[in-house]
Amino acid sequence: MPSGTTGGATVAAIDGLDLYGLLGVAPDATDDEIKRAYRRKARELHPDANGGDATAEARFKEVSLAYEVLRDPERRARYDRYGPGGVFGQGQGGPTFDFEAGLSDIFEAFFGSMGARPSRRGPMPGADAEVGLRLDFAEAVFGVEKELSVRLPVRCDACEGSGAEPGTQPVPCPDCQGAGEIRRIRQSLLGQVVTSVACGRCQGLGELTPNPCRACGGEGRRMEQRTLTVEVPGGVEDGATLRLAGRGPAGPRGGPSGSLFVQLQVSADERFQRTGDDLHASLHVSMVQAALGTKVTVDTLDEPTEVTVESGTQSGSVLRLKGLGVPHLRGRGRGDLYVHVAVDTPTGLTHRQRELLTQLAAERGEELAHDEGDGVFSKIKSVFS
Repeated sequence: MPSGTTGGATVAAIDGLDLYGLLGVAPDATDDEIKRAYRRKARELHPDANGGDATAEARFKEVSLAYEVLRDPERRARYDRYGPGGVFGQGQGGPTFDFEAGLSDIFEAFFGSMGARPSRRGPMPGADAEVGLRLDFAEAVFGVEKELSVRLPVRCDACEGSGAEPGTQPVPCPDCQGAGEIRRIRQSLLGQVVTSVACGRCQGLGELTPNPCRACGGEGRRMEQRTLTVEVPGGVEDGATLRLAGRGPAGPRGGPSGSLFVQLQVSADERFQRTGDDLHASLHVSMVQAALGTKVTVDTLDEPTEVTVESGTQSGSVLRLKGLGVPHLRGRGRGDLYVHVAVDTPTGLTHRQRELLTQLAAERGEELAHDEGDGVFSKIKSVFS
């Protein structure tokens, strides 16, 4: 459909459409019938009820504009006599419709409570807080109980969190009569709209403290250094966060405590690299050990364990030690320990060792590079031999 503007706001043009048909009523419908029909259509087509569907939103705007025209006797009479041109036509002197303002009232009247945060009477909960906790590698793997010193707002013992001086009591707020909220009534397109907001004088508490507690200044809480015991489960990783519900900062005036989030910082272990619940370690063996095979003791998280290096093991081979990794954080069992074999090439050989290796190469038919270090002496020796 072509578009037009009324009252400075862009709306879908109604030319050629039946406004009564948009609402599903007859031309001789009463005001009450028109109102009921609009309420039904508005609820059916509201964007919130249709997942933000663009087509439903466009139809919602059309039926809203149709209702705005037909609810007014003068505009309805002009529409009945001249059609849409008598209401929306240029130069007709017809009334205009500020669509944004009109829909604002309509939304609030029908759907103002949808997704809205309900008003709350009483003390507000405390905010959340975050602290760091350092762990050794083994503590993170197997779990541990750690003492954690934190400085947080805690409930005032003198007034027991009420904020009132001992021996006195809070009094109802005169502005909200103890309700903690102020109700406001205003007129909209569809009648009266009632809204509730937190009372500004008592901040939604519903009460005031004429005699605030001298120990906490009426806050109902004060800062203290306290020591908490944190139970760290086995299997946590570096950067993991533990949430301690109800152990964070106390709320003002007796409000519930927030949560304390503990950020874990795990120290590295020079022996192991962690990948998920598996561990990786390096094992260096000599060329002869790799060639002939050997038994070697390796470190694990539990106790040293003997492993067998088979003869002919190549550098880069991996030995798997099942169940010697990190305990699963959720569920039973543990990961594995993977031992990566590195074959070391010997250096700093003695003359005898070089002879033995040379003989081995000759027996295996392996060619050796010319030894430039002994080249001159070899030549002199060959002259006198």
